[in-house]
Amino acid sequence: MARAFVVVLDSLGCGGAPDAAEFGDLGANTLGHIIQARQGQLHVPTLAALGLGEVLQHSSGMSSPWPAATLGVWAVAREISKGKDTPSGHWELAGVPVPWDWHYFPNKTPAFPPQVLAALQDFAGGSLANCHASGMPVIEAFGAEHLRSGLPICYTSVDSVFQIAAHEDHFGLQNLYQLCQDMAGILHEMKVGRVIARPFVGSLETGFHRTLNRKDFAMDPPHATLCEWVMQAGHPVHAIGKIGDIFSMRGITRCRKGSDAQLMEHLADEMKHAPDGSLIFANFVEFDTLFGHRRDAEGYAGALEWFDAQIGPILAESRSNDLVIFTADHGNDPTWRGTDHTREQVPVLVHGQKLAQQLGCERTIAFQDVAATVAMHLGVVAQGQGRNFL
Repeated sequence: MARAFVVVLDSLGCGGAPDAAEFGDLGANTLGHIIQARQGQLHVPTLAALGLGEVLQHSSGMSSPWPAATLGVWAVAREISKGKDTPSGHWELAGVPVPWDWHYFPNKTPAFPPQVLAALQDFAGGSLANCHASGMPVIEAFGAEHLRSGLPICYTSVDSVFQIAAHEDHFGLQNLYQLCQDMAGILHEMKVGRVIARPFVGSLETGFHRTLNRKDFAMDPPHATLCEWVMQAGHPVHAIGKIGDIFSMRGITRCRKGSDAQLMEHLADEMKHAPDGSLIFANFVEFDTLFGHRRDAEGYAGALEWFDAQIGPILAESRSNDLVIFTADHGNDPTWRGTDHTREQVPVLVHGQKLAQQLGCERTIAFQDVAATVAMHLGVVAQGQGRNFL
């Protein structure tokens, strides 16, 4: 019986989104500009063999630095949801475009309206920062005051998010999660996509650093997604990384978290042991959080080379009826202005031992087509508007 793996390299866009100018991102190209920063020296033989170079050429017109693909099938996916954020990308890959406009907070201080500040007063006795900020700089700026006052550090970005940072020991991890849960009801009504718990440890003297206990409190998808289609058909759905948070655990049988290195171990274990009929849905977030947002092209390149070296042996363990899809949810060009995600098309690289090189398959597809293709492979009824592109 078939299994399916959907592996999201968070933020690995490949340029060329037809509506990029509407987002201020005309010319952004995460993959292409990483290759340029490396002067063409990006060593990713497994992804290249699956068609990563052809994806780049098709999406943006840039030349591939690698030999022609020899394995699998490739395509380029376009998003229709009016956002370049995590929920929009993942929900649409799972068959459900976002039917509303997200709420974004203005870049001023305080960034949050009176009703949000009043809720923070009720739930936590007040808050610090209340502005647009990046994660570690805002913790470094307000960490000492947070330890003195016990008030949470609240901030946002150009994404539709409300983030709360607090010290795991002094504030308490469970207290942080409860505060996020309390705030989520108010913020989701405003169409703010996620409330994110950002726990950290350390001191002013030793330095602060964030832990792996981040938790996203996301809005529920408006309709059943691929995860639920598969579960309703009686098959297990195993989430790796933040997938469970993104889908509010709807349609998720089991969730495994950790650093990207730990997630790779989980993926290898699933490849060996996941039962027939399973959907394994994984997100590798550090491309986005550690390198895209921080505008670190060299770090991003190194992370891609690490991922490629790890994934080759894992694919060698795949079963004859497995379908493995590598894709992304948006872009985050590390050479682009600012620190925001970028509106781009994304790669879709498909591996399967029984998958012959299909030169006639569609090359430009919709995000929703990923869900429809996985559903057909698993023998599950697709409830969305996507089409099988294989």
